Amino acid sequence: MGGSLNHLNGALDLAVVNHQLDLQLGQEVDHIFRAAVKLRMPLLPAEAARFGHRHALQADILQRLFDVVELEGFDDRFDFLHGARPFRMRVNSDNSNVARTGAGKKHEYGPNGMNPLAVLTADEMRAVESAAIKGGVASAALMEAAGKHVADIAMRAWSKRPVAVICGPGNNGGDGYVAARLVKAAGWPVKVLSIGDPAALKGDAKLMAEVFDGEIAPFEPSGLEGAALIIDAIFGTGLARAVEGAAKAAIETINAHPAPALAVDLPSGVGADDGAVFGAAVEAARTVTFHAKKPGHLLFPGRALSGAVDVVDIGIKEGTGAATAFENHPGLWAGVFPRPSWQGHKYARGHVMCVSGGPLNTGAARLAANGALRIGAGLVTMLSPSAAAPVHAAHLTAIMLREANSAEDIARHMRDADKSRLAVVIGPAAGVGAATRDNALAVLNSRAGAVLDADALTSFADDRDLLFSALRADDVLTPHTGEFARLFAGETGPADKLAMTRAASRRAGCVVVLKGPDTVIAAPDGRAAINANAPPDLATAGAGDVLAGFIAGLKAQGMAGFAAAAAGVWFHGACGQAAGPGLVAEDLAGAVPAVLRSLLAPPTPTPAPEEPQ
Repeated sequence: MGGSLNHLNGALDLAVVNHQLDLQLGQEVDHIFRAAVKLRMPLLPAEAARFGHRHALQADILQRLFDVVELEGFDDRFDFLHGARPFRMRVNSDNSNVARTGAGKKHEYGPNGMNPLAVLTADEMRAVESAAIKGGVASAALMEAAGKHVADIAMRAWSKRPVAVICGPGNNGGDGYVAARLVKAAGWPVKVLSIGDPAALKGDAKLMAEVFDGEIAPFEPSGLEGAALIIDAIFGTGLARAVEGAAKAAIETINAHPAPALAVDLPSGVGADDGAVFGAAVEAARTVTFHAKKPGHLLFPGRALSGAVDVVDIGIKEGTGAATAFENHPGLWAGVFPRPSWQGHKYARGHVMCVSGGPLNTGAARLAANGALRIGAGLVTMLSPSAAAPVHAAHLTAIMLREANSAEDIARHMRDADKSRLAVVIGPAAGVGAATRDNALAVLNSRAGAVLDADALTSFADDRDLLFSALRADDVLTPHTGEFARLFAGETGPADKLAMTRAASRRAGCVVVLKGPDTVIAAPDGRAAINANAPPDLATAGAGDVLAGFIAGLKAQGMAGFAAAAAGVWFHGACGQAAGPGLVAEDLAGAVPAVLRSLLAPPTPTPAPEEPQ
């Protein structure tokens, strides 16, 4: 400790000797930081506190810096999609989360803590960083912590090898200079290539470029010769225009190079808010992002370009507690997920009704009904036109069958909602037209919850106001992109998928599930979840009908619309993974028990190896 304290004293003395003490706070941090880096001293908060008796101002500055630099990395807690550690999460009664990793650590995520599922837009992230800086965190310290995590992950994920770090003209480039310095200090061969003149850098990025103790060369494709790892620090969340010139050439060179790319914050060229490609984008093997994921990590094509994503803590103490968008994961809704009780019975587990199409269009409604039954609804009933009833009778066993030939018949069956929780699926192969529209209104004018899909949505394309005026906040619409375009044409503007779904939910006044490989679930109050577990095998006829049944089954068991939709979408993806390649829609409901066991059953302890005799 004493040796390190001497280094600290020396660093501060050097800063004082070389610079006047009347410098502004930001300049003071700049000079002290330079001195600390030059001496390669360890940054220890305890020593800064001891030193505070001599130079209060410098100690205060250093403490703010050290509070961020010396952090336990969030990447060591858990990366939900790509981490190797087993994970368990429970939701407390106060809605705070407790995450546990296989390493035995425990981390609390409360309203003011870092929520590992939070998703922040570029503007939200800038606001969070600005608030942290105004609250006393040095901006240079945030950059140092970001670069340190990039370096740590690079050296943990890959064996020692030559590294090329390509640094852009902004703060993302500054993160790259930090990473390059730390990787180089660890003894790895490092080459730094810049996009633009480093002398033109400003602020913290300029500082980090100046304290890098090595050559910085202008980017040339030949500069990547011999590199076995490329760190992409060209553009981050601030990109808002098409990539061109030297930056585009660099991106194309990275993609053509055989070495894997590690992206800083986002793959360069990917839009932070929509995952779109701005002319060209790096195809990263892994991405290190800061404080929270961005929509571009979860929405395609950005998700496909990001590779494995590590979310790291750079020392921002608040900012995700107020997040309204999240990655869809059981941690969001586990606390309200229905579990059978020893006191329960089938009537207590809710009732789902599915409205069928005609005799040649019965399969879709049965897929939905089977999904509702498997996900846990206590009772499921098919409401069928008389002509289609014999077809259903030949297929149904546990699912009950009733005749319903008109909207008046539908309304009569909705009286069951007076006796128990009732949710209704209407739309799968129901037929487009006035009859389906009237049937849907009969459901919406009752006490039953509603999940509207497929034909029930298209039937209102020419009279959307009639539908929107009848919907309740807890009802759920489940359009694919074509149905969404028909129902919400001109209503949402040219926005990204997350913003479009939120706008549609506000306009409809209910929960909207915009389906796809990156399904987005949104509620009228602005809450949203982006799903990331759906395999491409789900692109098969009838899969969406099963999803509607899952959501209705969870609503019937008491989950609110947004939670039921989020959970249903996640189960849909998980069942697709469990069924695997070659799945058809009929396989999804059958996969539910295995997924439920993996989610709800306690982990099986691994027996210790026997001692050798």
